[in-house]
Amino acid sequence: MSLKDRITEDMKSAMRAKDAPRLSTIRLLLAACKQKEVDERIVLDDAMVVAIVDKLIKQRKDSIAQFAAAGRTDLVDKESAELPVLEAYLPARMSAEQVAAEVAKLVAELGASGPGDMGKVMGAAKAKLAGTADMGTVSAAVKQALAK
Repeated sequence: MSLKDRITEDMKSAMRAKDAPRLSTIRLLLAACKQKEVDERIVLDDAMVVAIVDKLIKQRKDSIAQFAAAGRTDLVDKESAELPVLEAYLPARMSAEQVAAEVAKLVAELGASGPGDMGKVMGAAKAKLAGTADMGTVSAAVKQALAK
C-alpha cells in the first residue's frame, strides 16, 4: 500500500470516527498532493508525498511561532494539533548524532573545507538525506562540520 493510499484510508476512518480535526488535516494533505499532481501532471510516489508532508510540517511550525508571537493561542492550539497528524506520515527520523556522522562522511567524500563549500555539501546532503532527516538539523551539522 502506497503512502497516498494509506492517507486516503486514514481519511475514511477519520470520517467514520467523526474526528473533525484529524479529518480536516488529512484533507489538507490530500489537497496538497492533488495540487502537486495537477500542476506538474505527474503521479506522486512515496518520496514526493513525504516531501509534501515535510513542507506542511515546516509551514505549521512557522505558523506556530508567528501566532505565538502575536498572542493568538487559539491558532497556536489548532496548528499544534495538526502537527502530530502530519508527522505520523513521515518515516523514522535520524537522530542528530546520525545526521552528524552522515554529514562528516559527505564532507570527506566531497573534500569540502570552509564555509564556502556549504552549498555543495548541502546539495549532496539534501539528495541523500531528504525524507529521513530534518533539513534544519542537517544544515546545522554541515555548518558545524565546515567550521572545523
